[in-house]
Amino acid sequence: MAVILSLQGCMAVGKTTAVQYVKERRPDIFLSREDNGTVISEVHRRGLIKNCYEDYLEIQRLWLNHEVERWKAVKEHKLVLMDFGAEEIEFYTLNYPKSIGENWDIEGPLCRELEAVRRCMPDRILFLDADEETLKARKEGDKSRSREFFDFHREYLLPLKREWFLKRSDTDVLRVDTMDRETMGKAVLKWADAAANKI
Repeated sequence: MAVILSLQGCMAVGKTTAVQYVKERRPDIFLSREDNGTVISEVHRRGLIKNCYEDYLEIQRLWLNHEVERWKAVKEHKLVLMDFGAEEIEFYTLNYPKSIGENWDIEGPLCRELEAVRRCMPDRILFLDADEETLKARKEGDKSRSREFFDFHREYLLPLKREWFLKRSDTDVLRVDTMDRETMGKAVLKWADAAANKI
């Protein structure tokens, strides 16, 4: 049975950089990057709009089912590091409506899908955290992505995300404000080895 670890945090905090560092140095760790393509294509094909309640339920049903399949695909490996795992889709499903000022019933209509994704949680989560100035600077310094959702995410979702993850017993926190790529990569690897040895 695999030991599954997951990296968490705000957009532009350095998750992809950390995953790339691990990939270059530790071929024994299987990396599972967030795979959005098929779900996004289906959402566009069906013309679903996430700020409409009924459509949001359909969109999140697609994401939740997709995450279960992703988990099934990696559990055969000994040690897995995910760039966002099942914990992300559970958080987003329940909290995005709050971030737009809606109080939608999510648990009821999506109870089966949420139960399934909760069986796919990682063994440990590392929440990469940084202050707003660091996040903005890293976002501006990365021209490879548009990050159109960044400002909304930072202002409305990140406070909910910090509260959600920092109270979980399976989450560790790494402050990365002063870390360059090498320092952060080494810290993530050290955490991954320590977490895997404890499980």
